[in-house]
Amino acid sequence: MKTERKRIAVLGAGQIGVIIAGMLARQGHEVTLADASAEQLALAAGQGFATETVDAADLERLRAFLADRDIVVSACPYFLNKGIARVAVETGTHYFDLTEDVATTAYIKEIGAGANVALVPQCGLAPGFICILGADMAARFDTVKTIKMRVGALPLYPTNALRYNVTWSVDGLINEYCNPCEIVFDGKPILVPALEGLEGVMIDGVAYEAFNTSGGLGTLTETLAGKVRDMSYKTLRYPGHAEIMKLLLRGLDLADDKETMRRILKQAAPFTRKDVVVIFVTGIGEKAGRLEEDSVVLRYDGSEEMSAIQLTTAAGCVAMVELFLAGKLPQAGFVRQEDASLADFLSTRAGSRLARETRSDDQAKLVLVEEARDAA
Repeated sequence: MKTERKRIAVLGAGQIGVIIAGMLARQGHEVTLADASAEQLALAAGQGFATETVDAADLERLRAFLADRDIVVSACPYFLNKGIARVAVETGTHYFDLTEDVATTAYIKEIGAGANVALVPQCGLAPGFICILGADMAARFDTVKTIKMRVGALPLYPTNALRYNVTWSVDGLINEYCNPCEIVFDGKPILVPALEGLEGVMIDGVAYEAFNTSGGLGTLTETLAGKVRDMSYKTLRYPGHAEIMKLLLRGLDLADDKETMRRILKQAAPFTRKDVVVIFVTGIGEKAGRLEEDSVVLRYDGSEEMSAIQLTTAAGCVAMVELFLAGKLPQAGFVRQEDASLADFLSTRAGSRLARETRSDDQAKLVLVEEARDAA
């Protein structure tokens, strides 16, 4: 999918932002990676894109930086994205982000109502790719009874008490463990507590637990309103993780002391490239008058090049940028992840990696690859 060269700013030189910048630069765009930390930017030097020290919290500085950019991708913590999105609208810069925060997305939807640029929040894995998979699953049925989406970003070899390693934003992780979670129950959108709804899940012989976390459904509760009876998103972890997190966040009240919680996670669950991302989507509904169940199971393993969460999140985001530049997404206003069809998504250069590099469930892999081929 060839597109003209664009000037793209990527904000945030963390584990995901660097990969996004590299992917976009390899597609021929003029990319500048920006961060408040010169030391962090120095670690990303020499990868085919420019770097510039910019504090995204300084909106005047940000406004000057984005004034001549076609697109900005925010890989910053969720609490910076309201300001970034507002500046993007002011400077006429198309906006993409990775946020899972429901309030941030609601704000972006509000300012996108009359915007002349596209505002595309919630790119990445969950929300992001999982929302496109969920919408595609719902479309397979004449009438939909149940859609369940489960996603885990996990260490391949859990060795600590949490049985978990931080593979993305610590702030985002705490946020999704604390905020209310949207689901659809008996045809109505409702809120349920995070870390509840515990269930056991067995995938490819590995035991997981799944529980409610915030933001994973993205805008699907609105998109599928009146079309699905029950729909939920839960995070996959190794058994025992949810109880430990409830003890820390609720029993010890660290939900109100996020700085201490950050220090605990950074010390007890350090970053690892030896990770795995597991995706499980199942749907139940009627096809030609018969009740049927359909499922997709995907697995991605980390490598020396990049971790599994880096691959899935960065590829999910860059695929949406590609679709936008190809004219396959709305060109102005608020854009939902499920505005992209699965076939179009997988036909992009970045999205094709999420079909090609899946490690498990050959049948699911075959389905995804065939859909991408049909769209080409």
